[in-house]
Amino acid sequence: MIDEELVRCRPCGYVMKASELGDVCPACGLPRSVFEPYRERVSTNRLFILDLDIHPIAIHLSQTFVALIPTLIVFHFIFPDFQETIVHSVINFSIFALPFSLILSFISGLVDGITRFKTLRTPLLKAKIIYSSSIVIISFIQLIVFTPSVYTWVTILLALAAFG
Repeated sequence: MIDEELVRCRPCGYVMKASELGDVCPACGLPRSVFEPYRERVSTNRLFILDLDIHPIAIHLSQTFVALIPTLIVFHFIFPDFQETIVHSVINFSIFALPFSLILSFISGLVDGITRFKTLRTPLLKAKIIYSSSIVIISFIQLIVFTPSVYTWVTILLALAAFG
């Protein structure tokens, strides 16, 4: 791993590579002058776990299913005869896979939070746990009420709720 100089925005805490810093902080928009040198305070073993990027990968998988379900249902309503079998199969699979991908995201997020911060009690992590728990519950309700290849208003509302 190549050691790259990191910098941190003092007001918002955003950490980034010094070589990628422009005129302003990409997170809060304050000028470059508010940045200070930053050194990662995570041990080598913990950093190894974080560098596996399991949680970001799991999150992207879940987000794919969350976005795909309502998009394909709307697409099917607009173009009901276009590749109907394939569209139904992808929607059915996505509704079935979503809760399990969310559980993977939730567990990997807990591991990531404990590894990175040694606690799950930071305000941001508490909010993420509450938000992700609600999406997991919505996805399981959607799975329970879902009838394959039949898209009712309940299915669409639950898909949009998870997407929102």
